[in-house]
Amino acid sequence: MKSERVVLVVSDPHCGHKVGLTHPDFDSVPSKNNSVEYALWKYRRECWNWCCATAKEIKPDIVILNGDAVDGKGDKTGGTELITSDRGEQVDMAVALLEQFGARNIYISFGTPYHSGNFEDWEKQVADKVHADKIGSHDWLSVNGLVLDYRHHVSSSSVPYGRTLSISRERTWNLMWSDKDYGFPRADVLIRSHVHYFSYAGGRGWLAMTTPALQGIGTKFGARRMSGTVDFGVVSFKIRDKENWTWQYHLLEASKRLPIEA
Repeated sequence: MKSERVVLVVSDPHCGHKVGLTHPDFDSVPSKNNSVEYALWKYRRECWNWCCATAKEIKPDIVILNGDAVDGKGDKTGGTELITSDRGEQVDMAVALLEQFGARNIYISFGTPYHSGNFEDWEKQVADKVHADKIGSHDWLSVNGLVLDYRHHVSSSSVPYGRTLSISRERTWNLMWSDKDYGFPRADVLIRSHVHYFSYAGGRGWLAMTTPALQGIGTKFGARRMSGTVDFGVVSFKIRDKENWTWQYHLLEASKRLPIEA
């Protein structure tokens, strides 16, 4: 009998951003006289501590980091939202995050080029440093016979009732691609990220979802241009075989009032 595998799916930590997931070693305490920066620091600590405690409870042996491991140079805001614009340091932040999980196997997706590199792939350095099993643009992972289809990007919706449409469409495309002779497997679970909100759809024999993010609330883009709610958290799976598996979402209800613009 196959042993149960525990899979942790995380995405969008945006390491380097002021509300990105930040290891304490990269997060010096600001002066309490600077109320905005101090509040952001407290929020980062809350998010980090929750993530580590949740992962410790899940005890994953497989981790999928589904894109946007780093935040990039922040060109659109002149770097004003960043703890550091040094992509090398952001890579080290992402490595420190992955090391917290203690997983035997790590799989990584390339994120949005604006964040992870238009001309270079900084997430490739993350993968190299943690000796990831694979990094790719769109991949499939069979875990005890259950096929996970994962990729970072998916289109978003500006209306609440449209949030499951894009992932349901991904299911249809997967069926059509798997019918062609290109070697694409038919997926049992489709995992997408990028949109920073958690939603899911499914039916007999399939499940599709957009994952919550590990970047907190407090970006200029979100405050000035977006209307929808966002979710902070992770998703986990316990997989015995193709017919015997469970999944769970884990969401943080963090500090209610935050300084939205740093």
